[in-house]
Order: sequence, then C-alpha cells, then structure tokens
Amino acid sequence: MAADDDGTDGAGRPPRPLLAACAVLGLEALALIGLAAFLLFDTLAGAADSVGGALISAVLVLLCAAALVLGARGLLHLRSSARTPIVVIQVLAIPVSYSLGFQAGRIAVGGPMLVAAIAVLYLLFTPPSRAALDRDL
Repeated sequence: MAADDDGTDGAGRPPRPLLAACAVLGLEALALIGLAAFLLFDTLAGAADSVGGALISAVLVLLCAAALVLGARGLLHLRSSARTPIVVIQVLAIPVSYSLGFQAGRIAVGGPMLVAAIAVLYLLFTPPSRAALDRDL
C-alpha cells in the first residue's frame, strides 16, 4: 500500500507509526489501570496509611488512563488536536520516569515509562504521522 499525500493509506486510515503510537498509549493506559487496581486492593487490604489519599490517588490514576485512551482515540481518528495533550503528557512523563528509574533506583518502573514516552514522541513526529495530522481541514 502506498501512502497518499496526507500520510494515510488512501482509505483514511492512520499510518503505521501513528498506529504504533496509539498501541504504546494503550499499553500505558493498561499499566495505569493496573496501578489503580493495586492502589484499591492495597486500600481494601488495610495496608494504606490514608484511605482517602489512596482513593484519591486511584481516581487520579484512572483519570490519567482515560486521558491517554481518549488521546489515542483522537489520534486514530486523525484529529490533530489530540496530538498536543499527548505530547504534553509524554514530555511530563520523561522527568518523572527518569527520577523514578535513576534517582529512586526503581529502574523496573521508570525504565519502561521512559522508553514508552520517548517512543510515543518519536512516533508522533515521524513524517507519515505528521503528514496525516498536519493536513488542512
């Protein structure tokens, strides 16, 4: 399949790099949902120091997962307005993941976050993704 001038494959479908970015965003959202489930389980098991704080944390994590899912959905529909929030989230994830991975010594948590953030940023700014998202409306 050859790409058209707008970066799609002719049927209005997103190019492969954009699909890959959405897949990574989906994996990030799944990881956040898992974290929220862990926080809720930890709270129900009585291990949380503050029940209210743990519940608020779980809700915030779920909201972040929802933002990633909605952003990925917008990118799949080739909405250029979905790119900016995703870029901001990924740029903010870089120092957090670096801090977790290298300064806090939790490379198993920070490393995948860092790799995912850099991968999404790279995939969103490949020429096919830019062509698909930077089209005139």
